[in-house]
Amino acid sequence: MKIQEARAVVTGGASGLGHAVARHIVSNGGKVVLLDVQEGPGQAAAAQLGAAAGFLRCDVTAEAEVNAAMQQAHERMGGLNLLVNCAGVIGAGRILGKNGPMAGEFFTKVIHINLIGTFLCDKAAAALMQNNTPNADGERGLLIHTSSVAAFEGQIGQAAYSATKAAVAGMTLPIARELARLGIRCVSIAPGLFHTPMMDSLPQEARDSLGAQVPFPPRLGRPEEFAELIASVFAIPMLNGETIRLDGAIRMQPK
Repeated sequence: MKIQEARAVVTGGASGLGHAVARHIVSNGGKVVLLDVQEGPGQAAAAQLGAAAGFLRCDVTAEAEVNAAMQQAHERMGGLNLLVNCAGVIGAGRILGKNGPMAGEFFTKVIHINLIGTFLCDKAAAALMQNNTPNADGERGLLIHTSSVAAFEGQIGQAAYSATKAAVAGMTLPIARELARLGIRCVSIAPGLFHTPMMDSLPQEARDSLGAQVPFPPRLGRPEEFAELIASVFAIPMLNGETIRLDGAIRMQPK
């Protein structure tokens, strides 16, 4: 599939990695609808991208909202062949913190957003993609999960976050196997340390220190690099059922 033919839904598209993906798609001739709970920033992000972009407010943990948003996005773009799941929360917290054990509902909330939200979007998008006319390779669509290096080297305080990122990576292969008969692929990308809005809250010295931990290149990842990888996955049919680390060879330490 060619990126200029992309009809994409990007969750968490109001900022960070999601917005970078949307910008890359639009700049290469594709169309995109951003889904996010941040209505103001979401509208502004879509307006910045121009006529080829739209925005729909959607809570990815609400099944009815997800189903309706996917249908509306499909109608707006005249199709849907790419889903990029970027909606998520960090969910940092120790199991035994200063104020006592972690509340079960905190852990559950992270699961609902990062894992169940991804699943709900996957199935809603796949239900529409299955009706696409296949291309010469028999392809009808692509589902992208945003995992993390925390899925493999979770740090202290990342029990909830790491659990969700390992889970979205873990369900990639069974989804790819099940949807293969429909020509729908599923791939996870596991970013390392990237320059996102969360990083902007840190002092420059702290950002430089984090970047220096990356073996090569010794810097924070650029959101554009994440977007470029997605475009490559979209273009290469043989990439399927895999989790791809995008991390400059970093392996995270316990803390």
